[in-house]
Amino acid sequence: MTTNPEPRVVQEILKNVRAKGNITVGDIKQIYNLVINLNHLPKPTGFPQNIPSSNTEKFIGRAQELERLHQQLQRNHEVVIAAVEGMGGVGKTELAIQYSLLHLQLQNYSGGICWLRARDKDVALQILQFARVDLGLQPPDDLELPERVRWCWRHWREGNTLIVLDDVKNYGEIKAYLPPQPSQFKVIITTRLKLDLAGSLFLEVLQESDALLLLNQLIGEEKVTPELATATELCQRLGYLPLALQLVGRYVKKRKISLAEMLRRLEEKGLAHPSLIVKENDPTWTRDIKRGVAAAFELSWQELSEPAQELGCLFSLFALAPIAWDLVENAAKKQDAEILKNAKFELENLHLIQGEDSYRLHQLIQEFLRDKQNNLAVADEQKYNYCAALVKVAQAIPDTPILQDITAFTPVIPHLAEVATVYQTWLTDKDLTWPFVGLSRFYGGQGAYAQALPWREQCVSVAKERLGEQHPDVATSYNNLAALYESQGRYSEAEPLYQQALQLYQQLLGEQHPDVATSYNNLALLYDSQGRYSEAEPLYQKALQLSQQLLGEQHPSVAISYGSLALLYDSQGRYSEAEPLYQKALQLSQQLLGEQHPSVAISYGSLALLYDSQGRYSEAEPLYQKALQLSQQLLGEQHPLVATSYDNLAGLYKSQGRYSEAEPLYQKALQLKQQLLGEQHPDVATSYNNLALLYNSQGRYSEAEPLYQKALQLRKQLLGEQHPDVATSYNNLAFLYESQGRYSEAEALYQQALQIAERSLGVNHPNTITIRENLAICLREWHK
Repeated sequence: MTTNPEPRVVQEILKNVRAKGNITVGDIKQIYNLVINLNHLPKPTGFPQNIPSSNTEKFIGRAQELERLHQQLQRNHEVVIAAVEGMGGVGKTELAIQYSLLHLQLQNYSGGICWLRARDKDVALQILQFARVDLGLQPPDDLELPERVRWCWRHWREGNTLIVLDDVKNYGEIKAYLPPQPSQFKVIITTRLKLDLAGSLFLEVLQESDALLLLNQLIGEEKVTPELATATELCQRLGYLPLALQLVGRYVKKRKISLAEMLRRLEEKGLAHPSLIVKENDPTWTRDIKRGVAAAFELSWQELSEPAQELGCLFSLFALAPIAWDLVENAAKKQDAEILKNAKFELENLHLIQGEDSYRLHQLIQEFLRDKQNNLAVADEQKYNYCAALVKVAQAIPDTPILQDITAFTPVIPHLAEVATVYQTWLTDKDLTWPFVGLSRFYGGQGAYAQALPWREQCVSVAKERLGEQHPDVATSYNNLAALYESQGRYSEAEPLYQQALQLYQQLLGEQHPDVATSYNNLALLYDSQGRYSEAEPLYQKALQLSQQLLGEQHPSVAISYGSLALLYDSQGRYSEAEPLYQKALQLSQQLLGEQHPSVAISYGSLALLYDSQGRYSEAEPLYQKALQLSQQLLGEQHPLVATSYDNLAGLYKSQGRYSEAEPLYQKALQLKQQLLGEQHPDVATSYNNLALLYNSQGRYSEAEPLYQKALQLRKQLLGEQHPDVATSYNNLAFLYESQGRYSEAEALYQQALQIAERSLGVNHPNTITIRENLAICLREWHK
């Protein structure tokens, strides 16, 4: 720990700074690096002052603020007022003390430094007391109090003078007692208020590095260094608030406990922990800290109106992340707009919230307000309204969000997570699953399956616990979790969940229900993906028959069932059976939804794919083009469906050897997906793969290889090692190596591809058979 240097060394530094006539950040840092506490230096004589004792052994991290404060006070020929603003406990008073002590040593205020405690409401009497005791003045007793104060200002000793009004809670009450203009006086006001004066200085919490330095000084570097990670976490837990750090540091030093134990106790008791409480007249605390953290916040709380207190409590329910004001308004739906706006102004004015359109709370303020919220008469109602507002947001998140959606919903995600993890009790049964659904859509739609998975798993467990096993929302939760497993290629885990969902729907809703039809369709899609066509077909047919029976032929769900069954026949090469179903799906979509609908564009694309598979290129091309034009017209250029249409049309051109036409379309598709979905998405991997296939077909191996590798890496990262798309990527890269005569590398990749395909798709799936045949050809070529 730093020790005080020889007094002559310090005096020499101070003399050099005085000689320069101005003080810089570098000067301030040099002085504070040498001196543990300016209180320890002898006070210069001949300068009247009543500066209170400092609260800290070592003043850390405020050099820039001290310089800015001094600069703000340097205007001449007028009373200059600089307001140091900020939340309770941030160190406003300490900054003013250190400024006063520093400039006392620098002898910048020959007229004296007068410290006034503004919260005590006797500011005028304090001015008179200083004038009598420290300046030797005798204000006339026959004048009214305001006149006596003005008399003191007129008869003050000559020279620049610093007046500090500490902890101002009502600017109007002290304004009448401020020095007159023009004059020699410089005024510092410390306040929790947002005064918006020309010389306002907003004081933030400490930077992390400075918070750690302060902790070092408080409890010793030898204790902090072995527990540096815990010390950092402790500083974060306290929100880098100087008052909290000092109180906790003192407690740790006195109790001789580890930082890990201190952190554990704080997590257990929060602001109620004894370390953050200062008992009145505590004989063990010799410094000038009079309040604990909660007590410091309580001063601001008491100045709030009831509506502002309620609004502060509402703010505290949100996560520690930016909070959009319109979200708060929605959660306070029963509040009068004007009352709400005024309440927000009160919170801003006391620095309890910070921001403009989007607000944030300090974590200890949040903790303080959450404690208050629990005692509100409207506590439960407020929590129900808060949860209902977030549920509406969750319901608005689309199944497949594009980047525009991701950008729009990203700020709300921490608050949705807060509802899902902290406030489940205040979700109605009807709304219970929606926060989990919204979160899983947000992540799953981006291909971030690992982040989506815990939300879908929690959704199942929470729904079962609250609603019981026999509930439709539990069935839906099973279905959603199964769909995510299917996306990851975890077919063996998806299947029993789809089956459980189907059985629950049948049991609860009866066989004759649209949700049962959807469940048949989902299970069939899973079997279809695995090449289990004989199991998929009767389920697709059941789904179609049920939809027709329950909804009538003229319904979009029937069109979807036609398309699903057609896809199955298409996959089996049963083109003559697939074609009329695709056509029915298209006609129904056109008839029910009109030509101008995305579903019609999808139907054009599906029928075109069928013709493409049969080599009926002249019939496929106009349908692909229609699908592309419709998608662009309805959804705009910036949409994943447009990227898919580019991909499909490029695939057609590639099949025809029209490589120069295919390449720009593949590139457009890739760029669109990257732009809309982000680089970390399975569809981007597919585009890399498609473009690589094109280059491979042209013998452009050096361009194809890095794209195949990118596709493989992305698929492994996003889908997991055991996904069929990973097997496809291994197969494609192996084929490239085989084409170049790199047989040993090709064989190893074919083997990996075959193992994954057999495990995930089964030995008789067309893709598995193709990989097996490719491996056999490679081995024959290698050993010729």
